[in-house]
Amino acid sequence: MDYELLCAQLRALAEQEKWYVPLLSNAAALLYDSMEDLNWAGFYLMRQGKLVLGPFIGKVACIHIPLGRGVCGTSAANDQTLVVPDVHAFPGHIACDGASNSEIVVPLHKDGRVAGVLDIDSPKLDRFDEDDRAGLEAFARTIEGAMEM
Repeated sequence: MDYELLCAQLRALAEQEKWYVPLLSNAAALLYDSMEDLNWAGFYLMRQGKLVLGPFIGKVACIHIPLGRGVCGTSAANDQTLVVPDVHAFPGHIACDGASNSEIVVPLHKDGRVAGVLDIDSPKLDRFDEDDRAGLEAFARTIEGAMEM
C-alpha cells in the first residue's frame, strides 16, 4: 500500500476544498478504492461529547457511539490508534455490520483535542498490520493539517 501517494492525493484534493464534509468524503473514497479487503471506510466526529457518524463508504452505520464504547469510542476516549485483528473478541464491540471481522481506528485531532476518528473495517480477520497503522496515522495527520471544521 502506497500511503505516501494517498497522502499526496489527499493534499491535492484539499487544495480545492478544506471544509470537512467534502474533504472527509473524498478521503473515505480514496481509502476504500485504494485498499483491498474493506467493507467500510469513514469517519466519526465528536459532537456534544460523543462520536457521530460522518462521511463514509459502506453499509448503513451506527449513528452515535459513546466515548469508551466499542473500538471507535475506545480509540477516541484513549486518544490511541487501535488495530483489532478480530472485532468479535474486542470487549464491547458494536456490530454495525456483522460482516466486519477486523478494524483499525485512528484518532483525528483539531486544536489539540480529539475531534473524531478514522474508522476502517474489513471482512477479513487480521487485515491490518503495523504498516497500515503507520500509513493511516500519516493519512490522519494529513487530514488534520488540511481540514476546516
